[in-house]
Amino acid sequence: MNKKIFVFFPDGVGLRNFAFTQFKEIGEARGNQIVYWNNTVFSLKQELGYDEVKIENHKIHKLTPIYTRIRKHIELNVSQKKFNDEVYPTYKFPFSYKGIKNSLVSVFSKIMIGFHSSEKGILRIRKRINELERSTDKYQYCRAQLLEHKPDLVFCTTQRASQSIGALLAAQDLGIPTVGFVYSWDNVPKAMQLIETDYYCVWSDLMKAEVLKYYPFVKENQVIVTGTPQFEPHFDTSLSQSREEFCLENNLDSAKKYICYSGDDETTSPLDQYYLEDLAIAIRNLNSKGRNLAVIYRKCPVDTTARYDAILEKYKDVVVSLDPLWKSQGKNWNEILPTKADLKALYNVCQHSELVTNVCSSTVFDFVAHGKPCIYYNYEQPQLKKGIRDIGQNYKYVHFRSMPSPEAAVFCTDKKELENLVQKILDNELSNVSEGQKWFEIVASPNPTHASNQIWNAIETILK
Repeated sequence: MNKKIFVFFPDGVGLRNFAFTQFKEIGEARGNQIVYWNNTVFSLKQELGYDEVKIENHKIHKLTPIYTRIRKHIELNVSQKKFNDEVYPTYKFPFSYKGIKNSLVSVFSKIMIGFHSSEKGILRIRKRINELERSTDKYQYCRAQLLEHKPDLVFCTTQRASQSIGALLAAQDLGIPTVGFVYSWDNVPKAMQLIETDYYCVWSDLMKAEVLKYYPFVKENQVIVTGTPQFEPHFDTSLSQSREEFCLENNLDSAKKYICYSGDDETTSPLDQYYLEDLAIAIRNLNSKGRNLAVIYRKCPVDTTARYDAILEKYKDVVVSLDPLWKSQGKNWNEILPTKADLKALYNVCQHSELVTNVCSSTVFDFVAHGKPCIYYNYEQPQLKKGIRDIGQNYKYVHFRSMPSPEAAVFCTDKKELENLVQKILDNELSNVSEGQKWFEIVASPNPTHASNQIWNAIETILK
């Protein structure tokens, strides 16, 4: 075909899926020229030797963040009314009234939300955001880059970044086809679709149905089910290390059985460190009964807090910290970026752990891909007080309704049960793997190894 495809990174979240997997090699083998249109601080040219066009102008319109938040609130209001469901308000973050500026913005936002909470109102706000972004220097800057490099198609690696709006509008205004990839399994019901592209690539039939349900202005032929490259590395056996090699590299004891504790971000699980402590206590108890166990703590890559430090020190006899191999490229959470080396690190943590435990994370899918069970914590901590979010609301979110049965994960609903659940899993008396794999198929499609190929099929079909 020999077409030039701009693979667009408005931020770093897509790097893992579209720079570190086989996505580029597969596209090139099919005769496409791939250029990374790069709005991140990560240099694909320096780090990986990839052809890139850097976007140096990062200035979106100063009102865009305000209007995108207004849009999100309105979409959630419409969903709440339309589907008669109280889950949607729980996706909202409270407005701030700290200081005059925040108070004025919050009052303005609430007035706008009040006047526009309808399907037509959503379209008006989206139109306003597009007008704001078309008026920026960034829009003109991106337009000039597109005129210079003349791509045949722009493929945007995430649907949720405000940094992408102006660039994609510039492409559409020049008649260049645009495709957006819906980045995460929970994004559609949470009103996180900022971009409007000509086509959308989604993980599964479930996600396609969601896009059409929540965005009536999107037509069925615009949504293409491709799967996600996110899980492809788990099926790449070239990443596998032997037990000895893995333990030697990470200073682990190969005689021990390891349970992975996968950390969460502070918003999702503000008391996450105490669940790690509960696991450490359970493991100490099991060891006192003759087991030889330890915990691998793998923190959430974008968690920069010190909230686990005291627990890690107190339980260092049974907890080993293996940090994700991500690199901080700036001060903000979205400038902590993945590395290619971390794909191998995660593969081997999954392979050499007996199970994973966490609060509502998609790592359930990483582990069931390796045939390993998952325990979800679903009980309150005594440290819970007013103003701290209870993790229980996470399991009420729409994306958890995709479970084929409650057995798709092992739920720990009482701290006193944790030790017993771990023991039962270790003794092969309890597992969520078969139901978890069915859930994985529902969420990520039945062919998780074919996603990159399917996306290239979609791109080539669009270009024809």
